[in-house]
Amino acid sequence: MAEIVASNRDRLLQAAVEAKTFAYVPYSKFRVGAALLTEDGEIIKGANIENASYGGTICAERTAFVKAVSEGKRKFAALAITTDVASPIAPCGMCRQVIREFCSLDMPILLAASSYMEKEDGVRESTLGELLPFSFGPEDLERDRG
Repeated sequence: MAEIVASNRDRLLQAAVEAKTFAYVPYSKFRVGAALLTEDGEIIKGANIENASYGGTICAERTAFVKAVSEGKRKFAALAITTDVASPIAPCGMCRQVIREFCSLDMPILLAASSYMEKEDGVRESTLGELLPFSFGPEDLERDRG
């Protein structure tokens, strides 16, 4: 796993907490905040945004990626995610696949419990490869077809 500089780690976790405050969750009441660190040190925040049709809902992680990519950012160093749950929660399958589109398998992903600063094990550090083993990515589209 690539290392995250301690100052970036703290900034990233704090940004995820801040992003969570902007979640629009009138149906599930399940707030999620995500913060994406670009290779040049910029942090892009995202919150989950629900929709009455449910299918129109977008997760916090995908919100952050859509914001970043639509602004020309394509290289990322780390991602932090937090919820209001007392233990760390991992991204859904669809978000994992979107992360896979843009990130290396060894990119650090920080999964933070709601009270991560009060707990020794409040942040679970993982990688995309651990969260999405045997993944399908853009390079697979270049494989020979037989």
